[in-house]
Amino acid sequence: MRHRSLLIMTTAITAGALTLSACGSRDDKDDSGGKDGKTTVVIGVDAPLTGSLSALGQGIKNSVDLAAKIANKNNEVDGVTFKVKSFDDQAVPSSGKANATSMVDDEDILGAVGPLNSGVAQSMQGVFDRGDLAQVSPANTNPALSQGDDWASGKKSRPFKTYFRTATTDIIQGRFAAQYYFKDAKKRKVFVIDDKQAYGNGLATIFAEEFKRLGGKVVGRDHLTVKETDFSGISNKVKSSGADSVYFGGQYPEGGLLSDQVKQAGAQVPVMGGDGIYDPAFIKASGTSNDGDLATSVGYPVEQLDSAKTFVKNYADQHYKDPYAAYGGYSYDAGWAIIQAVKAVVEDNDGKLPDDARAKITEALGKVSFDGVTGKVSFDKYGDTTNKQLTVYKVTKGAWKSVKSETFKD
Repeated sequence: MRHRSLLIMTTAITAGALTLSACGSRDDKDDSGGKDGKTTVVIGVDAPLTGSLSALGQGIKNSVDLAAKIANKNNEVDGVTFKVKSFDDQAVPSSGKANATSMVDDEDILGAVGPLNSGVAQSMQGVFDRGDLAQVSPANTNPALSQGDDWASGKKSRPFKTYFRTATTDIIQGRFAAQYYFKDAKKRKVFVIDDKQAYGNGLATIFAEEFKRLGGKVVGRDHLTVKETDFSGISNKVKSSGADSVYFGGQYPEGGLLSDQVKQAGAQVPVMGGDGIYDPAFIKASGTSNDGDLATSVGYPVEQLDSAKTFVKNYADQHYKDPYAAYGGYSYDAGWAIIQAVKAVVEDNDGKLPDDARAKITEALGKVSFDGVTGKVSFDKYGDTTNKQLTVYKVTKGAWKSVKSETFKD
């Protein structure tokens, strides 16, 4: 998406930061940061914490918070205490850019996790890069974010060295969805719809190309506008096209209503989308049964992974108000990746943070490798995750149920 929160690390809380600045080095521990004299590293989270996508954003924020708490409990980085500071982008690019500027201007912030939306990420990347501030998104899936605008032609070029993500790209997700529709669900005529956003349009386009390559037919293509609620015109087009299926590139607020109205128009066909619709809110948004609708999401179901059992238990023990939702495991892993990068930098600098901590942490992120909540966590030369696991979910009796999980192969 997407799908994606920011972990910010500061070397000292306010009073401590002044002390470090006066000393001209982050090497000195913060004598005023706490009773134990540890350096405080704040981890910032950027996500939609209010608005229609807040269900996902709150899960991202809480999961990063949990990573910081576990790191502190285990004394993961000797001499460092982690804290989290959250920023609400409301899924609006201009808000995300303003948040990125605030974080870069805060010298205490050494790394970030987020955002949720690919469109928001586009507005933040340049700001973070100019500030040498690493970001790890747990949910962005637009290929251009890491491989450049010409990725489709094979001319891949990493635009920003500070950008990383634990979610796989739509190159993988869109093709995975098309292969499931054609090979497993035996669909042959699909109507493709997107929300004209970077994530939705990109995902729908990749899906359509792969579906046609496999031998399927795209019998119609249309677009809707985010925050609109009347999709009866598009739904009637779906009905008259004779499509045996619908693919939607977009988010659950519009996706749920679209599925509702497609069926009300008389087209009893499944609506499939990406991780942007994989949320209970997709089902709740609809007044008509969504049974049979489908969604793909990055990774395997967290609840089914042995590696995630401890995360699920620890999350429950914190009694957060909101669930970890679709990106909780990836958010935890994104936060933990930054924590591991901090650990590497500190251990390589005689147990202290260097003056150029941001640059060093960015460099260290490219080399992290650990067994995370969602599996092996590491990044390739573009900053993309090396984990290509995906899952297809189907709405069954009013709830999402996994129906197929596998590691994508060309």
